[in-house]
Amino acid sequence: MQMRIDRTVCGDLDAARQREWLETNGLGGFSSSTIIGMNTRRYHGLLTAATKPPVGRVVLLSKLEETLVVAGERYDLSANRYPGVVYPQGHRFLKEFRLDPFPVFTYEAGGVEIEKRVFMPHGENTTVVEYKLQGGATGCELEIRPLIAFREYHSLTHHNVGLNRAVTMAPGRVTVTPYPGLPALHFGHDAGSIDPAGDWYYGFEYDAERERGLGSPHPPGGTARKDRRRKRKPHRRDASIEVTDARTSALILPLSPSPTLPL
Repeated sequence: MQMRIDRTVCGDLDAARQREWLETNGLGGFSSSTIIGMNTRRYHGLLTAATKPPVGRVVLLSKLEETLVVAGERYDLSANRYPGVVYPQGHRFLKEFRLDPFPVFTYEAGGVEIEKRVFMPHGENTTVVEYKLQGGATGCELEIRPLIAFREYHSLTHHNVGLNRAVTMAPGRVTVTPYPGLPALHFGHDAGSIDPAGDWYYGFEYDAERERGLGSPHPPGGTARKDRRRKRKPHRRDASIEVTDARTSALILPLSPSPTLPL
């Protein structure tokens, strides 16, 4: 059964932050957040892996910060709670959230409509994030900044000097291994360029746990830019990216046009 939540709720921060989704992989791992992508619990994250199935849960990837660039104008699609403010406020651009059967987010900004789909393959510690342009828009770009966590899922991450900032890049893949004893995280992608620089994010607040006075800074994450100015032929389905030897991976699939609307 398909469930749809329209812009009336998605644009209402108080209503939207109380609506959550959950994807599981059959191993004890999961992906979860609110319908606007604002993590309100320490247990929220795009990839929580079960390192010793079905236990040993570790939040590896907290979320993706996404920025849609249209004709030089930047539209931040994410939302985060900091002390006294929510920034960015990407929920203003969220046209619809639906379960179909996986979580699907439809954003509209700068005259461009983009759909994001999140799912977990059964039996793998993998989260797939797929982007698709609705219509024949050109001259737009999507920047993606992964916020990694690498923490036991009951705990929180704080600034520390032990983090390994090295980023290993290969064609179609980026790998980080921030801490010894924890699995590597592989990002499959088809980005036009990769910026390996990263920063700590400070002062995150989780609404559902604010009474306990807990926050969640995130370690550095690189920025992946996907440029839609390159012409593509329409396809019957979005291309997939296979990571064959990864214990944990996040696959970021192409920002592709709708197969029914040629460029």
